[in-house]
Amino acid sequence: MQKFNHDRFGSSWAFLRNFNFKLRVKRRKFPLLLSILTLFCVIALNACLGSPQGELTPLRMGITPWPGFDIAIYGKEAGLFQQRGLDVEFVRFDNQQDSSRAVMRNQLDLAFASLWDVMQVDPTSDRPEFVMVTNVSQGSDGVVAKPGIESAKQLRGKKIGCKLGTVNHLILLEALQSNGIEPNAVEIADLPNEVAARQLKEGTLDAAVLWEPDLTAIAREIQGKVVFTTAEVDSLVIDGVIARSSFVAERERALQQFILAWFDIMNAVETQPDRVFEFVGEQLGQTGESFAQDYSGLQKGDRDLNRRMFATNGRLQEAVGKIAELLKADPRHGKSIREDIQLNATSVNAAIEAWES
Repeated sequence: MQKFNHDRFGSSWAFLRNFNFKLRVKRRKFPLLLSILTLFCVIALNACLGSPQGELTPLRMGITPWPGFDIAIYGKEAGLFQQRGLDVEFVRFDNQQDSSRAVMRNQLDLAFASLWDVMQVDPTSDRPEFVMVTNVSQGSDGVVAKPGIESAKQLRGKKIGCKLGTVNHLILLEALQSNGIEPNAVEIADLPNEVAARQLKEGTLDAAVLWEPDLTAIAREIQGKVVFTTAEVDSLVIDGVIARSSFVAERERALQQFILAWFDIMNAVETQPDRVFEFVGEQLGQTGESFAQDYSGLQKGDRDLNRRMFATNGRLQEAVGKIAELLKADPRHGKSIREDIQLNATSVNAAIEAWES
């Protein structure tokens, strides 16, 4: 791991102390010279000391409500981004498609987004790049069904609440594919999460795609059953960071520092989870225990996961192909598929090497 030398000017102080000692011997002969030289040295040293703190690189980053993204709050409030020379501003969005669009329109530098959403971002003159993985869903998302439906295989012919084109649509397609059901064998009610949850409780839907904590809570409330979760598959619900290709080319140093700070956060989750979860939960109006439960259904985006994802012909490359197949298999989303998405491993691999050195 890269370490910060908080005493980087220690040798300079030693030089000054020695220099001033010699001057004091001849102080009576050179009072004016001593004053001038001392003032010069102090001004020069203060300038050097101030520059690392005063020249933080600004980054504007889109963020949507999701435990895998909200964990970054710890990095900002605990000063981990600042230690890496960054001034990160989080800009809140309701959905990842809007934040991804803002990145491609040069309104943001970066955004947290799912690979699924990045592959559907509106065409622009620039190209989207997926530059880091923050998490993979491992049980946090799933399908809850009304009483009487005991397994995902019974979803055939049923009406399911799910917002088309969103990650929820991907989760449903994963559930159907893993149980041998064609997409057109189910009716999709194109609804956002909160409406789908309400209609399921009212009995106008057979099932709904939700995420935790609503997934388990709704199942309990309606005495239904969670018939599928992303823990049952090697999920394509892969979340990460989107950037413009022009940003990556022009500000590679800032991007690498951001990824280093992210690995600092992941290290804190590994070594002091209670502190991290308590802190983030408090910022979100939750208990630490509640946020920890929400985060537990994710495979965290540490160095090992990013190695696997960004390996040559690795999981990310495979996932892009499979997501494209699912999008084509159910065109009800009405979106164009970005064929030019770049999986850029350069910055994340450099950050892994630097963090571990």
